[in-house]
Amino acid sequence: MGIDLPLVWAIIILFGVMMYVVMDGFDLGIGILFTLVDAKEDRDVMMNTVAPVWDGNETWLVLGGAGLLVAFPLAYSVILTAFYLPLILMLIGLVFRGVAFEFRFKVPAGKRRIWDKSFAGGSILATFCQGLTLGAFLDGVPMRNSEFSGGALDWLTPFSVFVGLGLLVAYALLGSTWLVMKTGGPLQQRMRRASHVLSLALLAVIGIISVWTPLAHPAIAQRWFSLPNMLWFSPVPVLVLAATFYLRKSLRNPSSHALPFVLTLALVFLGYSGLGISLWPYVIPPSTSIWDAAGPPQSLGFALVGALFIIPIILVYTAWSYWVFRGKVRPGEGYH
Repeated sequence: MGIDLPLVWAIIILFGVMMYVVMDGFDLGIGILFTLVDAKEDRDVMMNTVAPVWDGNETWLVLGGAGLLVAFPLAYSVILTAFYLPLILMLIGLVFRGVAFEFRFKVPAGKRRIWDKSFAGGSILATFCQGLTLGAFLDGVPMRNSEFSGGALDWLTPFSVFVGLGLLVAYALLGSTWLVMKTGGPLQQRMRRASHVLSLALLAVIGIISVWTPLAHPAIAQRWFSLPNMLWFSPVPVLVLAATFYLRKSLRNPSSHALPFVLTLALVFLGYSGLGISLWPYVIPPSTSIWDAAGPPQSLGFALVGALFIIPIILVYTAWSYWVFRGKVRPGEGYH
């Protein structure tokens, strides 16, 4: 029996996107939290917690995009055409925050505020546009003759805007719990308080999206409440409530540093798994499956050899960088 190459590539792309959400999520979340912190010393500490690793985090975004182009060229062309504007704005936001990240450490102290605002603004823009794209993707992409047949602003809907705002909350919670793990003193206490508020906000976001999605999309409702998908999906709400409960409990424990971040990762993974159950196996919802959009088997097989070679290397150097720069970051310490 031959290898199901479209399925293998779908798993690789889903894994790459999940790694990006997890690893660049707290990075973007720190930029979002810049709006809550005024002290220069605290902002320096916040940036220094991700300074050694932030470049590598976006490798997974490149892997996901390149994998989509190689494995599902039809989906790549349709999705980029449908979401051209929000994706361009997302890239602009990522460029702004990347430039600001480097420049704020090199300019005179009096001009640092400009780059702080650029870092925060770029992080908010990139995150919001990712959420816009995700919400519009869930809404479905109209096609005719294997081409996008919608309008330039079809992605701008109340649902997609809400998902964009919800992703801001999710990334901010990732950022705040990351700072609980990586910092100490008053900044850590402030992030504990922020995480309490953000955890409730994220739970509300998940609840609203969980109700809104099946009401607005009958096809997704059918997928949720039919067997065997219902069996896969039924534990997710219970696990979300349990993870939120233990997250809030761990935030009240002064000796708990890493657990809040781990539990937030669990919440993000549960949300991601719910998204996967809602869409599977459609790479262009509501009707184009991974097998319909897959490229030629020869292309998928050839590219898979390279992917199986490069992905372990990415995992090893990522794990090594996080291991080397483990531990708390204190005021006055830095990598610039």
